[in-house]
Amino acid sequence: MKKILGASIGSCIHVAGVLNFLNLAERLGFKTIYLGGAVSISELIGAIIEVNPEIVAISYRLGGEPLRNLLLDLERELKDRNLIENRLFLFGGTKETGDVAREFPFIYKVFDGTEEIEDVIDFLKSVQGEVVNKEEKKEYPNTLKERISWKSPFPLFRHHIGLPNLEETIKEVEVLADSGLLDIISIAPDQNAQSYFFEPEKMDPKQDGAGGVPLRKRDDFIRLYNASRRGNFPLLRCYSGTRNLISFSKLLKETINNAWAAIPLTWYSELDRRSDRELLSAIKENMHAIKWNAENGVPVEINESHQWELRDAHDSLGVAMCYMAALVAKKLGVKEYVAQYMLNTPPNISPKMDIAKALAKIELVESLHNKDFISYRMIRTGLLSFPSDPYSAMGQLVSSMFYGSYLRPHIIHVVSYSEALYPARSKEIIESVKMVKRAYILASSGLPDFSLDPEVQERKEELKEEALVILSAVKSIAKSEEDFLSPENIYNAIKCGILDAPGLKGFSVAKGEVKTRIINGANYCVDDRGKIIKEKERIERLL
Repeated sequence: MKKILGASIGSCIHVAGVLNFLNLAERLGFKTIYLGGAVSISELIGAIIEVNPEIVAISYRLGGEPLRNLLLDLERELKDRNLIENRLFLFGGTKETGDVAREFPFIYKVFDGTEEIEDVIDFLKSVQGEVVNKEEKKEYPNTLKERISWKSPFPLFRHHIGLPNLEETIKEVEVLADSGLLDIISIAPDQNAQSYFFEPEKMDPKQDGAGGVPLRKRDDFIRLYNASRRGNFPLLRCYSGTRNLISFSKLLKETINNAWAAIPLTWYSELDRRSDRELLSAIKENMHAIKWNAENGVPVEINESHQWELRDAHDSLGVAMCYMAALVAKKLGVKEYVAQYMLNTPPNISPKMDIAKALAKIELVESLHNKDFISYRMIRTGLLSFPSDPYSAMGQLVSSMFYGSYLRPHIIHVVSYSEALYPARSKEIIESVKMVKRAYILASSGLPDFSLDPEVQERKEELKEEALVILSAVKSIAKSEEDFLSPENIYNAIKCGILDAPGLKGFSVAKGEVKTRIINGANYCVDDRGKIIKEKERIERLL
């Protein structure tokens, strides 16, 4: 365990900066020794000799010229006592004092307050192994598992981008990579590309750029990947496509080293009309694509649960579909599973009930963990919860990710505050990521344990129980135990209404007959009079 010795030197009593740095380093696994403020050069030298730290972090904020005199004395003492070699000296201060510190070759790194916390974390991570030389090139992990481990205990940050013009999107990816703020950039292709990349003759030119970037050639993906090979070398991933999912999966693995595949279980079909695929055929193709990615070492997200909840499905069904998706993933051989927990969905769910629902999902999904199956928690703000006013949307984004940080995510999927108005560019993305990072850092310094709240605990257990009733009903219509998670059985569960949502009424292959209502901050299934119906009663009426 490497030791960091920290102090504010000379007559400077401003210690907040060095304390924050040491606290951050401690969370990352360093042993820290804090000397305090107004530490003389002789006291600092004595402590270096006594403690023998690998890293010395000093701070000073009281002006450039006084600091220059202090550092001249410190440099002389260090050289006289041969204390510089094999040791890193760091400086923290203001822009003025930082500029002075950069004049001294023995200062390895200067922090002047303009850095993001990400920069500090990345630096500490880079020196956690062997002490680095100034010339040593920094290497960034290029797989999801390695990146999560490398960034731990802090989460990865993700955002998507897909402007109607390819060249603009490439330039924005370069800006985002150079910012060092994102660990994952998700590429959003336009609907033409998602539906007909492998059948370009079917594309509607009038819809070019609708919903994302118009990717038309294999080389377009390669250009986007090359644009991201700078800055902090973020991972890249891309939406799965709504047709030809296995071909799309192969393309993404070969061109952008797809960080993970996001594939639904039942959607992108006649269920939601994002594709003209017949529902049963879509379920079969989706499962084949999930299995292909699993067999080829690509982590998988089955973005199923929130698709139902975006159609106002009651909370119990959302939890059931989250668990079912994880069961399917495990059955199909997925070893690394990205479990997305979309908050604020539906938009008027209360934070308390939102946490309860997420905890129910997490407990069920993570009950499946073993040596061959692990899941990564990913949180995000619900897109439908954003007001159109940009400042109100900023408040929604920050507040949801503040309380969502309680879930200890491995990945935070930032959704820009501008998304309710227009597609985000690098400016809005960087602003949004900075907001969310600040909310996360504040939350990680200490939140109440929401799971101890009796209402949260009661609702969580109720949701788990109700979700299992739904899954039992799906199992009851199967021809055999092995047929429970088959495409045919899941299809039948939708057709008969076990799996249903109000937002599917009138245009989908689903029944769309279930009614839901927000009661005490939670989304329940209700009857025609607005009275809560338990799942056992709802399913008995159906079957």
